[in-house]
Amino acid sequence: MDAPLQLSRRCLLKGSSALVVAFSLAPHLEALAQDAAATKPVSLDQVDTFLAIDDKGMVTLYAGKVDLGTGVNIGLVQIVAEELDVPLANVSLVTGDTALTPDQGPTYGSQSIQSGGMQIRQAAATARNALLDQAAQRLNVAKDDLAINEGVIAPKAGGTGVAYQDLIGGKDFMLKVDPAAPMKSPADYKLVGKPIARRDIAEKLTGKFTYMHDFRIPGMLHGSVIRPPALGATLQNVDESSIKDVPGVVKLVRDGDFLGVVTETEWAAVRAARELKTTWSDSETLPEQEKLWEHVRTTKILKDDVTSNIGNASAALAASGKKLSASYDFAIHTHGSIGPSCAIAEFKDGKLTSWTASQATHALRKQLAKMFSMALGDVRCIYVDGAGCYGRNGHEDAAADAALLAKAVDKPVRVQWSRADEHGWDPKVPPILIDLRANVDASGNVTAWESEFFIPQGAAGTVDLVAATLSDKPVDGVLSPGGIIGDSAIGYKFPNIRTVCHRLETTPLRPSWIRTPGRMQNTFANECFLDEIAAAASADPLEIRVKYTDPADKRGLDLLDHLATLSNWQKRPSPQKNTSGNIVKGRGVSYVKYELVRTYVGAVVEVEVDRTVGNVRVTKVYVVHDCGQIINPKGVQAQIEGNVIQTVSRTLKEEVTFDRSMVTSLDWASYPILTFPELPEIVIELIDRPTEKPWGAGEPTAAVVPSAISNAIFDATGARIRSVPFKATKLQPILRSIM
Repeated sequence: MDAPLQLSRRCLLKGSSALVVAFSLAPHLEALAQDAAATKPVSLDQVDTFLAIDDKGMVTLYAGKVDLGTGVNIGLVQIVAEELDVPLANVSLVTGDTALTPDQGPTYGSQSIQSGGMQIRQAAATARNALLDQAAQRLNVAKDDLAINEGVIAPKAGGTGVAYQDLIGGKDFMLKVDPAAPMKSPADYKLVGKPIARRDIAEKLTGKFTYMHDFRIPGMLHGSVIRPPALGATLQNVDESSIKDVPGVVKLVRDGDFLGVVTETEWAAVRAARELKTTWSDSETLPEQEKLWEHVRTTKILKDDVTSNIGNASAALAASGKKLSASYDFAIHTHGSIGPSCAIAEFKDGKLTSWTASQATHALRKQLAKMFSMALGDVRCIYVDGAGCYGRNGHEDAAADAALLAKAVDKPVRVQWSRADEHGWDPKVPPILIDLRANVDASGNVTAWESEFFIPQGAAGTVDLVAATLSDKPVDGVLSPGGIIGDSAIGYKFPNIRTVCHRLETTPLRPSWIRTPGRMQNTFANECFLDEIAAAASADPLEIRVKYTDPADKRGLDLLDHLATLSNWQKRPSPQKNTSGNIVKGRGVSYVKYELVRTYVGAVVEVEVDRTVGNVRVTKVYVVHDCGQIINPKGVQAQIEGNVIQTVSRTLKEEVTFDRSMVTSLDWASYPILTFPELPEIVIELIDRPTEKPWGAGEPTAAVVPSAISNAIFDATGARIRSVPFKATKLQPILRSIM
């Protein structure tokens, strides 16, 4: 084994300031020299892509996944430290740098641990196995008679060992990742499964952490973009003299309908963008908001995706029994990132470097290369933490803005979006409409379930960059709303099921995804409609879920049993009887096996409803969560809490408003979110299964929250609300109709 461990190209990197070590107080200030970075492998089949061990035994992990504030970084470090048997403090992390890290796909879909982490684990297992082989030769001891402790391999029987740095320090592994390399037994874990604290929290709490918004590079200028007042409007005239009194203006940049200004200071950029006088054409491309669902229902259907077809649902619906039907809708949402999007770009020696909070730096790299007709190898994207990102918000667009302005002035340019930029121009979660039908026989059994989902075409992909579109530069030109057909099929064992997704040609506003795209909306409709069936059959809402869960699905049944115990569930049909007073209380349940193939999660929500005005307050949320092997329970708990808080906000408050021309909810007053006094108490039980595969925890809990809230409102009042958000203006008329 001595021969393959060659002198490493890492000596070429030692003098560079570019290694982005996560958890450091500030990212690097300069890009790593491209010739040095080019020597670093990034293909997914190489151990050196993921790992390096220096001459002091310190381990560097290179991960294509990034931490969007969810704490995944510490989980990735735990995986590597565990598999290599090194102290946690000996592992540093480089993430999201296209020159140094592999393309493990965007950071979405709850895949960071489930997919990216397991690629890293296998690479670490391959490295561990190779180091044991090397040590066996060096020590002349059988491999099975060796043990590893804190990066030192020694005979189990005792005696002198050899440290990792003595075997490979500063050298390449030059090994392919071996999918058969043995991994540590969970019974031997010391770090995985432990609630280890994140390394970034102290700096974030004290304001010392460097976010993208705080990041600077020497010699940079500042840019602002002047947006059209209406979607589809074209630029008619620009009065450059209107900003002649703004100090520090470097250049006014016009490229087609893209208009920006570059200045010496950030305030000058803000002033110039506000004071520049422009003339634009009129444009009315959006539907009337009050007719949104009529618009969705009448939009051209390009194709149907049949996501389940069991038995003969149409025939079973026509048979005798109680017929139920309902329509559910889920409003357009914006990402509402607390820190508006920001980026820095620099063109140097014909190459582009973009510092960005993008969740998909490798995909953004391809988009920027296409936009500027550059070779992919001449574009580098480097991740710097953003202040909030659950889905594809405006970070990529800010990166394109900065790049276009930087090219125009041949200097690095920083672009900081405003709140109005963020709410007005980030891509949106598309509106989703669902029709459901069911038949219940005389014995209270569900004999048929049928559903239709009206959702835009497309899947997860790249969202066209605003700057590229306005300047008429190359774009992919496809809709990318995310994987929004997920959880349209249901996991319950009904004899006849048909679920169809009507894929629509267009959708209002530029679509992308937010946390739990499609799965939240689809689960909302499915789990509420099951509650409607339970009420029609006078069945307990939790018991009906147990009844129709596959008896072979022991984990699903176990989770529902744990949920009943955790929430002290009292069996009875909903709604509850004999309520009195203006303030009434109720509880609702929801459950899903995420995408029918992974993480199990169930929730019970308790609400208070003011029947006089229709206000809803979520007071308590119980969650039971089974994502298989848990890497870091603190991290999973934080993910669940974030899911609950964000989704309660989306369910009760959030809705994009617009007129025929443009988004009108451009601030926190017109797009309110949940406040601290409105936070519910959250009670969580984690079911850890150390010998099972680890599944994602970033999204699944969000899927069950809206339906659990709706079901709780019904339990409290007898009023069924089927339209998100659950604003008082919607609920009050329903309450009045049943009082």
